[in-house]
Amino acid sequence: MWMRDTCQRMSSKNPIAQAMSYFLRRPDMFTRFLHDGRICLTNNAAERALRGIALGRKAWLFARSDRGGERAAAMYSLIVTARLNLVDPKAWLADVLVLINDMPNPRLHELLPWHWKTLHQSNNTIEA
Repeated sequence: MWMRDTCQRMSSKNPIAQAMSYFLRRPDMFTRFLHDGRICLTNNAAERALRGIALGRKAWLFARSDRGGERAAAMYSLIVTARLNLVDPKAWLADVLVLINDMPNPRLHELLPWHWKTLHQSNNTIEA
């Protein structure tokens, strides 16, 4: 294989040789998109999703404690999950805050955005 031969002739400290060596240790990871057309060739979607975090970093600097930072991260994660499931985060959060107090622990998973969306779609169908 051309890459293996070229990599062996280069110094191991050469950045190109290091990159080639990295690829050669994991060829299946770098060629998976050839076998599964659902895999995106770029990480643009992930970078766009993280853009809000980068922009808010300065505002979140003063979370006052590690626990406050963890809570902010959990809330942000829930909001992004709702968006990824095409659920309005404000409507979902408002409804969940009303329902969560009366919901038994074994059923809390029903309040997750993808379950909530299904429940509201079926309720909207009944009302329509």
